[in-house]
Amino acid sequence: MSNPIPFLDLSLIPLDLKNALKEKFSQMLEKGVFSGGEESVLLESKLKEYLGVPFALACSNGSDALELALRTLEISIGDEVIVPALTWVSTAEAVIMSGAKPVFADTDDHGLIDLGKLDSLITQKTKAIIPVHLYGKMVDMERLIEWSNPKNIRIVEDAAQAFGAFQNGISAGNWGDIGCFSFYPTKNLGALGEAGALITKDENLHLRLMQFANHGQTARDEHHSVGRNAKIDSIQAGFMNVKMDYFESWQKKRKILASIYLDSLKNVVGLTLPEDILESNHNAHLFVIQTDNRNNLKLFLESKGIGTAIHYPTIIPKMLPYLDGKEYPNAEKLSKFILSLPLNPWMTEDDVLSISNEIRRFFEIA
Repeated sequence: MSNPIPFLDLSLIPLDLKNALKEKFSQMLEKGVFSGGEESVLLESKLKEYLGVPFALACSNGSDALELALRTLEISIGDEVIVPALTWVSTAEAVIMSGAKPVFADTDDHGLIDLGKLDSLITQKTKAIIPVHLYGKMVDMERLIEWSNPKNIRIVEDAAQAFGAFQNGISAGNWGDIGCFSFYPTKNLGALGEAGALITKDENLHLRLMQFANHGQTARDEHHSVGRNAKIDSIQAGFMNVKMDYFESWQKKRKILASIYLDSLKNVVGLTLPEDILESNHNAHLFVIQTDNRNNLKLFLESKGIGTAIHYPTIIPKMLPYLDGKEYPNAEKLSKFILSLPLNPWMTEDDVLSISNEIRRFFEIA
């Protein structure tokens, strides 16, 4: 290939967006408001409108969002929280930071928490579950709610990768008690640094989230509980307000590119393609293929100048801080088979065709 195709290069964002971001920074510099202020309020308003929720709180990042959610739900020492074995470490990390114990569940064939395994994992200590909408594909939330409600088990949705996904018209994050989002720069909607958000339908939970994220304050210098500083940076909120105006067009581009991948690779023997990536319950955050020849394919594509990524090469209960001595067959298999192909709005359709051609060539000679 003549031109390398990186997995993701954020310097390739279009010039009009770069100029809009520079203008926003200039405006904020002139106003001199760098904590709180109108940009944070505007972002929360935009989030509520887009996600169809009554309450939204912009915060410091997605990891903090998870911890804030658990603490607000009073998950603490002696409690257990069910989390999937295959996810980014923040999901389990937040449970530990809240004082509780993560209990890992195996995944289904697509990396989502296996709802059929939950009954074997609950104990009297189980207080919550964190479904992760991995790669942007939503867990079957109706089924999960039917399971959790009679047991009084709280749901904290890890929608870090799923902004823009809707199931039966309801946004990711808006099914459970609290939904958590990450706006890390690589996400479908990303800041230019760290940022996140929490959403809920419960006003009391929202008020407690606000209080906990701002040092336990109900008003300036009035501290009614122990909290922390997890407010969003105002400049990041301003950048997010600019980028939200581009989000829908980016989503359309992602779906177009994903459809080209699906069509170009549909007949490749030995390759499993992502399910439902063109549906509304998937935001096409990552295009993740599966093959038992993953490592060789990755090296082959690298030799052709094509960047790929592995999300994630090690399941959490096999990591040193979380070892539990148990086996998770599906999750462990996926961690060895999965490979994320480039998928972002800065790519061209020809890029996707070139990548697909190289993948087909690999399987022809493998």
